Amino acid sequence: MEALRSEDPRRFGRFTVLARFQETASAVRYVARDAGTGETAVITAARPALAAVPAFRRRFEAEARTAERLAGGWVAPPLETGDGEAEGAELLWTAAGYVPALPLADAIGIAGPLPERALRILGAGIAEILSRVHAGGAVLQGLAPDTVLLAGDGPRLTAFGPLGAAATAEARPGGQLSVRLGYLTPEQVAGKEAGAPSDLFVLGLLLAYAATGTTPFTEGPPEEAARRIAEADPELDAVPEELRALIAGCLAKDPAERPTAGTVAAELALEGAAGLARGGWLPERLAAAVAEQEARVRALEGAWEAPAAADSVPEVADAATEVADSVPGAADAVPEVADSVPGAADAVPAVADAVHGHAVPGDAVPQEGGAVGTRAPADPRVPPVPDASASASATHDTGAIGEDRGTTRFLNTGPKPPRSDRATTQLALPHQPPPLPAVPAHQHTHGSPAPYPAAVLPGSAGPGSGQGINGRSSSGQGANGQGGTGGPMVALPLPPAPAPPSGGPALDRRGLLTVAAAAVGGLVVGGGAVAVIGGGESAVATDAKPAAPKPRRTLPGQPPEPRWIYAHPSSESAPLTAALWQDRLLVVTSESQASAVDLRTGKRVWQRADAADGQAALAAGDLCFVAGPTEFLWLAPKDGAVVHRLRYADGFTDLPGLQVGRLAGHSGTVVWFTGSHTVTVKAPKPKKGKKQEPDKKVVQAHLFAYDIVRRAELWRTPVPAGRAPGTPLYRVVAERPADILVRQEPSTLTPADVKAAKGKGSLRCFDRETGKLRWTKQYGTAGPNAGIAGDESGILYASVGADLQSFEADTTKPLWRVTGTEGSYFGTPLVAGPFVHTTERSQQIGAVERETGRFVWRRSTEVPVIGGAPALTVSTTGETLFAADAAQVTAFSAADGERLWKFQDIGVADPKGETLNAPYRALASGANVIVQRARSFYAFPVA
Repeated sequence: MEALRSEDPRRFGRFTVLARFQETASAVRYVARDAGTGETAVITAARPALAAVPAFRRRFEAEARTAERLAGGWVAPPLETGDGEAEGAELLWTAAGYVPALPLADAIGIAGPLPERALRILGAGIAEILSRVHAGGAVLQGLAPDTVLLAGDGPRLTAFGPLGAAATAEARPGGQLSVRLGYLTPEQVAGKEAGAPSDLFVLGLLLAYAATGTTPFTEGPPEEAARRIAEADPELDAVPEELRALIAGCLAKDPAERPTAGTVAAELALEGAAGLARGGWLPERLAAAVAEQEARVRALEGAWEAPAAADSVPEVADAATEVADSVPGAADAVPEVADSVPGAADAVPAVADAVHGHAVPGDAVPQEGGAVGTRAPADPRVPPVPDASASASATHDTGAIGEDRGTTRFLNTGPKPPRSDRATTQLALPHQPPPLPAVPAHQHTHGSPAPYPAAVLPGSAGPGSGQGINGRSSSGQGANGQGGTGGPMVALPLPPAPAPPSGGPALDRRGLLTVAAAAVGGLVVGGGAVAVIGGGESAVATDAKPAAPKPRRTLPGQPPEPRWIYAHPSSESAPLTAALWQDRLLVVTSESQASAVDLRTGKRVWQRADAADGQAALAAGDLCFVAGPTEFLWLAPKDGAVVHRLRYADGFTDLPGLQVGRLAGHSGTVVWFTGSHTVTVKAPKPKKGKKQEPDKKVVQAHLFAYDIVRRAELWRTPVPAGRAPGTPLYRVVAERPADILVRQEPSTLTPADVKAAKGKGSLRCFDRETGKLRWTKQYGTAGPNAGIAGDESGILYASVGADLQSFEADTTKPLWRVTGTEGSYFGTPLVAGPFVHTTERSQQIGAVERETGRFVWRRSTEVPVIGGAPALTVSTTGETLFAADAAQVTAFSAADGERLWKFQDIGVADPKGETLNAPYRALASGANVIVQRARSFYAFPVA
């Protein structure tokens, strides 16, 4: 950290700035405080020169939305986003909670390479983030030594796209933007676009750097950097032997041979990064530096809170300066290593760009007037001569940052040499491109590492290809072609412009986050242009017999390859319910229709508007039974045609206006549900001289049993009406041969019910044959919201405070009690075989012997506590237990609790950028488990 400078803003919305925290090419990060709430935050503020460029603003906002979708775990949740329109174009910022942490680059400079355990936690944490990104079909491209922080409890990621990880960024004339990324991957050298495996390659570089203090492609002439990346084997001798094979796999030349992010996370830390980091993970010197940073920030806060703080800005600045000096050797000991890969600033992939629908060859550059010319070959033996404009341009406030001794770069050491400003990547240039300033060549400073000139890449015409803009060579020299190295152009998609015209292509969640080939040599973005990002839906199986997935190494913790993925169309209303029919169909209902998906292929086979707002999808003989808001439907499984229909008004004529609630449960061919209707009760005849009272409207409620094969009512029994509109909602918590035990949902209890129960929950027992109410009982201090389940023998298992307790249902006699996690509570248990599987809000999952209450095993899902206790599902064989929560689905061995694998998705964003943070759900179906999150469904094979 360092003291504020005169040009730094002092406030961002409700936050008062305390000190500079970190600089990046595109933004400055500040430590700030909300005086009202006491919150300490890190403000990421775009550089004013860049914030004025519309293309930059859209990309900045898109990366901020990505951060929101990834919030939680190793990504600090955003607190606020600055309203650039209201606060001025120069104020474009986001705020996230402050976590005391050191950039990886600084940490290596202070303490040297990380030990193996810390490497595992670092890699597993970042891989967990990548796993969530890649599950949504996106690419992160945000990894660099300065975008990864080391906090006391684990790593943190601070960049969520190319802008955040840019090595340099510059506003150009005409509303254009030049950005350089600091890394290159073999596929980009070959002219292919970046994909999920590209993130794994950079993760491999990052881990190798953290393990050795250098990176694995440093040996050899700098001009051959791109060739080494594409062809040479990485130098990993100094990497700990236990991690060498995994990092080598990440650095495989063929993207298809690299492991997935989930595989890396599982191999590094099967129990999860959070689990492995429990009890501390940083070396002593780094832990001390993090603690010292936190203490200095607290000192800054105290300085601002002091009465004289308003008049003592210089003193606060001095305090901030002390922070920068408080870490021993931090200013001088940090190695200056190139941002990611040698040649990254100049080597560019040969990819053709399409400008306004016209293909631009990879070795062509736009000239004045929109013409396209080619670069003349240059003599590679002639060293580049620096252009005078290089030093001149460095004096302007372009938004780029200069060399800083605290900056760590991949693959190089020593001061950063003057860097080429060559515009090698372009997106949607205006029809008449404005003239660009002459581009300087590299200058090699004696005693410093030689800069990496642009490599000759496949698809280019050679190391220099004629004239550039304004008749000058692309190197900034004359048109003689000497000394210049023209890089082909690649494209980087932009987020959509606000309010796209109607009828345009839809943007899906993959398109919103997809980043094409990295702009390793720089990119020029047209200020007023809009990139069209792919539309349509996620991949959906279309063949009756889907192709088998490509074989991969099977590792503990790696989720199996899904048999298929189904994405519910974004053009239709979101799913309300999902249920399985005879292990043949996945039936999804929404406000507009019901849809059926073939469980063998993942292909949607029919849609039926009649079943809109339906619930359940039960087997009624050979038909599919769906309960709708006004009728029961029996659908043909082949095409969804309505075979039978029973409107409530026709089937229950003696109950006019019957309102049917959610199904309470089902067993075999019988379903139980509640319903209510309103009747008029005439007022009694008044006494002589008294006024006639009006008739009363009274709600009457019943519990029904209905046979869905015979299509006949079995019985109904009166029950107390619920909270307005009057239908009580019941849930069957236990089925016994002679009766069923039900509990009323707390949201439908009337105030009188709650008062009479004195804050406790109640169960009702009904005869299965006649519907007669047998009894109503309470169990200990179990509340109306307590998780509760029962078995066929009449034993109940209920959450009581922080513990789980078993009771005899008929006598309410307590049997055994197991202690829960302090400050937590048990959710709804799951009875399966000899065990009661338990779930707690603290993310602890376990198995208890039904007879004794002895814990057989207890494991954590190793995710942050979000929401309530995970929901449990067991596979049809009973061998695998699934815990689904707001963060992921975790699979355990039901017998011994071995943590088998976990699955995460990134979430869903609509075209306007709003985020749906839907919880996960697991449905067991034959040899599969269907995992749902919002519109996405995945079919995983299970034991």
